[in-house]
Amino acid sequence: MTADAFVAAAGANGDEPATPDVYEQRAFGFWLYLMSDAIIFSLLFATYAVMARNNAGGPTANTLFSLPNAFTETMLLLFSSITFGLATLAMKSGEKQRMLSWLLVTFLLGLGFVGLEIREFHGMVRAGAGPDRSGFLSAFFTLVGTHGLHVTFGLIWILIMTSQVIIKGLTLPVTSRFLRLGLFWHFLDIIWIGIFSIVYLPGIL
Repeated sequence: MTADAFVAAAGANGDEPATPDVYEQRAFGFWLYLMSDAIIFSLLFATYAVMARNNAGGPTANTLFSLPNAFTETMLLLFSSITFGLATLAMKSGEKQRMLSWLLVTFLLGLGFVGLEIREFHGMVRAGAGPDRSGFLSAFFTLVGTHGLHVTFGLIWILIMTSQVIIKGLTLPVTSRFLRLGLFWHFLDIIWIGIFSIVYLPGIL
């Protein structure tokens, strides 16, 4: 099927206007969103760098952080990025069921990541190391929590995309949204590498 025929087929479903420029504009707009999100995370990283040693006589990163836990979280998110890439390849090949299978794996890996992060936060709060304990912990919870919230939104988006693929198929509007989701998911992976390298490793080592 040619690109023009694909656009026409998408428009025939009444899903969205079958104009290629519309999807290009939305992709550009999403890149602008990611750039603004990158600025927000840059500010959070800078705040953490300033506050990292301000523990107010309370727990320090060395006593709170667990390298095995952080490493497991990292592996879950890295592998979820790989499985999302495999889902994208399946989508481009028109293999709907294979795409959905890889999306399910991606969702489970992301869910495992969020579960470990919630367990870490819960353990820290129970140990008296909540975000109100010191400037260091406030900056830590804000940075890592903001990323975790983004991952949670990404998981909800995956569920929405899965339902759209099942109901509407691999139409142009659906694949366009899926590719934007891919940009978002891989962006979160890059941010987490920064968190692991700037927050966890120096704090533990």
